[in-house]
Amino acid sequence: MITSKESYKYYLKCDCIANGFDYRRIRFPMFHHEIRFLKILRKCEYYFNCKKSFLYWPYKAFLYLRLEHARVKYGWHIPLNVCAEGLSLGHYGSIIINSHAKIGRFCRIHVGACIATRAGKLDECPVIGDYVYIGPGAKIFGPVVIGDESAIGANAVVTKSFEEGHVVLTGIPAKVKRRLEVNNYVNRDT
Repeated sequence: MITSKESYKYYLKCDCIANGFDYRRIRFPMFHHEIRFLKILRKCEYYFNCKKSFLYWPYKAFLYLRLEHARVKYGWHIPLNVCAEGLSLGHYGSIIINSHAKIGRFCRIHVGACIATRAGKLDECPVIGDYVYIGPGAKIFGPVVIGDESAIGANAVVTKSFEEGHVVLTGIPAKVKRRLEVNNYVNRDT
């Protein structure tokens, strides 16, 4: 969660790195729709989390309207304070995430993904670990926990937890297709 100006800049830097852009040169992201959307999302998170004075309410309302316009334009419904730093969005198209879900660092989400609650239960949302790949059309429902460095295949439907991580999930309902090697020598800190 963004709690200061420094964490806001850190989130933007990580988002640029995750989407393959040089964060020092992306001042005017006219043709990079991922960065445009993420800049608006992170700016809204910063102002809603850090600026509590009534003087900021008109600007907060303006930012939120810009975010709503971007959500409709790109088809990405990503609520505030759900995704950690390093969010990577694949393409234009529908991505729907519930406002109670939690998504870890450096996750990549592709078109058609849906991360939602179980029917009729608002508080039973997925918790997704760090460095998770969510393929095109993947659906994740209910109180599901996905471990770190996992991959969810295209059109998979995940309805139960896979907390151990380092797995590839495919099918309807999702099952472990194979286990991934754990690279202990890779430094993931940015």
